[in-house]
Amino acid sequence: MLKIRNVQTFYGKIQALKNIDMDVEKGEIITLIGANGAGKSTTLMTLCGIVPAAHGTIELEGQNITNMPPDRIAALGISQVPEGRRIFPYLTVMENLDMGTFLRKDHAQIKQDYDHVFELFPILAERRHQPGGTLSGGEQQMLAISRAIMSKPKLLLLDEPSLGLAPIITSRIFDIIKKINRESKTTIFLVEQNANLALQVADRGYVMETGSITMTDTGANLLANEDVKKAYLGM
Repeated sequence: MLKIRNVQTFYGKIQALKNIDMDVEKGEIITLIGANGAGKSTTLMTLCGIVPAAHGTIELEGQNITNMPPDRIAALGISQVPEGRRIFPYLTVMENLDMGTFLRKDHAQIKQDYDHVFELFPILAERRHQPGGTLSGGEQQMLAISRAIMSKPKLLLLDEPSLGLAPIITSRIFDIIKKINRESKTTIFLVEQNANLALQVADRGYVMETGSITMTDTGANLLANEDVKKAYLGM
């Protein structure tokens, strides 16, 4: 579904991504793990067209989307839940969800998708008329994920969904991620510092160090890998 080949990305003269190769198959949960500053978020931003690739190609379902404008990439079916949630704090929950439908034409289906989001996150139904900025951190993460779901993505990019959340909320968020993948067949590309949780839900994983992919395997095999255990699982 997604093919990344020899992608390099720079911030000024600093090279953030170094000839990375990755593949994402339709229906998979893929996770990318690594230390702070490894280039994980830059990878997602490059996929979305927000940070330009200086070299290499990115293809979505065979179409070259390298450095395509972000709005066109979104229209093709890639939606990102950014690090730090980035909801609209002064808009209500419903208005935030409306923003997710901006590019959609299937208006008859949108009502059903609101119902689906409220089934996944019942607390958002209760808070639908509240400004997003008044929600708790966990509720804001639920809203950010729901806003992305409302765009009906083929590929959902999640950047650090557990950031700043209590363990019980994190566990719930990851249960919902699995449910979204299983029930709606949405392909998920997950960037996450909680390597243990991320690899538990992932079909396959990639390890990134200083802008390079250094290892790839199934989620289960990476969980059992001694180097991964020492570097990312605290074992």
